[in-house]
Amino acid sequence: TMAEHGKPCDVQEATYCMNGATCYKIPSMDSLSCVCTESYKGSRCDQLYLFNQSLDETNTGLLAAVILLAILISVVLVFLIYRVYRYINPPDSQQSQQEYRKAGV
Repeated sequence: TMAEHGKPCDVQEATYCMNGATCYKIPSMDSLSCVCTESYKGSRCDQLYLFNQSLDETNTGLLAAVILLAILISVVLVFLIYRVYRYINPPDSQQSQQEYRKAGV
């Protein structure tokens, strides 16, 4: 970490870092450096970083469950649509019997 390689900035130098970052002075280079909070990046922590959250195990499991549920609902919906279609448009039983007779069944 930065704390191992530098010492904390004094009160005047601490204003170098922005957005709640911690300022450290690196004696070997005679320069200031910042350790940013999670939401910021840049040499002075002046750039907002919005995409810093990765999926942890809980969110990954929840995402998998939602995808699985969506697939299951889709399959059930397709089945129901097929059953309603067959109910509204039943196969012509007389035509089926005539086809069986022609085939010699």
